[in-house]
Amino acid sequence: MAFAWIVFSVNLEDHLGDIIRKGRAMSGVSVSAAANAAGISEAELSALEDSGRVAKKMNFTSLAPLIGLNAVKLEGIANGWLPAEKDLSAWHELRVFTTPGNNMTVNAYLAWDEVTREAALFDTGFDAKPILDCIAENQLQLRHIFITHSHRDHVAALGAIRGKFPKVRLHMNSQSAPVDQRNKPNEIVHLGGLRVTHRETPGHAEDGVTYIVGNWQEDAPHVAMVGDALFAGSIGRGNQSWDLARQKVCEQILALPPETLICPGHGPLTTVAQEKAHNPFFLIPICCSTGQDWAC
Repeated sequence: MAFAWIVFSVNLEDHLGDIIRKGRAMSGVSVSAAANAAGISEAELSALEDSGRVAKKMNFTSLAPLIGLNAVKLEGIANGWLPAEKDLSAWHELRVFTTPGNNMTVNAYLAWDEVTREAALFDTGFDAKPILDCIAENQLQLRHIFITHSHRDHVAALGAIRGKFPKVRLHMNSQSAPVDQRNKPNEIVHLGGLRVTHRETPGHAEDGVTYIVGNWQEDAPHVAMVGDALFAGSIGRGNQSWDLARQKVCEQILALPPETLICPGHGPLTTVAQEKAHNPFFLIPICCSTGQDWAC
């Protein structure tokens, strides 16, 4: 069947106000102190954090370092930065599913080997139907489901999909999962000619993990399924630890080759190069467990 390659261009998952709110939470800075640094009123900052819009010009040079962000990149977000549009034709056997639920949308990803038709799903999103339809239309055999973390929006359709494919193998980092479903150190999963490895990326979630899919046809760049560890222009909320979240993104995701395609759990696709250049949470020294200062 004919397929029209889709070029993805959508709004960021986090608007300017979301990023500032996360920066404040990460740094323990009050609305009053942040507003004073930005040169706006507390009411204006609160409105900005809710809506992403502010009428006044802000002092990013003063605000950003106070809340642990990069001033130039934060101002870039304010000026409308978006990651470059992604033409997925380089990855012939990769599909993105964005499904709505609970006043949000979430991404899931399906990858398969062109020859064997063996497929793997990365998270499930809210709705199984578009995924199941794609599997049927392309005559695929779903062999694996990889879970980036166990928050409900990422596994909501798991039951429905396992109902259709009861023998599918699950992979996750949750310590409460059966032993045979937990990711193993240095494990490599073969999907026909494709190779799937994993890197632990906790911080947003204790069981957070990033999956790297490589060995694509025609030497297309690796693809990193990052869940909520990293968004275009932002990061996931540091539910477990903000410092750990940023450290692991630096060590395990932004250390990948610049052309690596980043597939986040929410928002648009991006690349390692674009996040190193534009994400305001990085290009700040972060002390990691090895004692090295990170400037991603």
